[in-house]
Amino acid sequence: MTAYKLVVVSAGLSKPSSTRLLADRLTESTVRRLAQEGREVDVTVVELRDLAVEIANNFVTGFPGAGLRAAIEAVSEADALIAVTPVFKASYSGLFKSFFDVIDDDVLTGKPVLIAATGGTPRHSLVLDHAVRPLFGYLRAVVPPTGVYAATDDWGAAGDGRTDGLPRRIDRAAGELAALLAGRGPAGPALPEQVVPFAEQLAALRA
Repeated sequence: MTAYKLVVVSAGLSKPSSTRLLADRLTESTVRRLAQEGREVDVTVVELRDLAVEIANNFVTGFPGAGLRAAIEAVSEADALIAVTPVFKASYSGLFKSFFDVIDDDVLTGKPVLIAATGGTPRHSLVLDHAVRPLFGYLRAVVPPTGVYAATDDWGAAGDGRTDGLPRRIDRAAGELAALLAGRGPAGPALPEQVVPFAEQLAALRA
């Protein structure tokens, strides 16, 4: 059985970083969910901090370096992505945006992309819905309902009566990504929907 290709894009700048830690947790949970369904996963991690110079040069020259070219090819061939960015100035980082700027617009069409972000305060949690989700919507990716935001205080917190703790949010998001992948063949397009002719739809409404 062909393994799914999962690419993890982490835009953390420090080493180690909470962004990479969140990316790893999401990856582990997704792989575990798919393993329960008897599916194997090949994981490729793209650390954008290592490609910062090549990304900048690509904007100037129009040609990707070897490392950036390999990262773009990995994203192009992936069955799904996990994309995690730190929050800067109430939005995704410039490095995160720049990487997706150098990728052709059609590469992510119909591809599941689990989004996540890290920040120092819970007040930035809406960044997923006002910045990150619209970015991947523009790229015509399929974004699961649950995005995961992790503030500094979320690590090790159990949550409360209104808000799930970080581990539960990670598991829920990973489950949604695994479910989306279940409707796709590895390295293939989404399964086509049944097309019902308009005349039949109209007749059904009149019945």
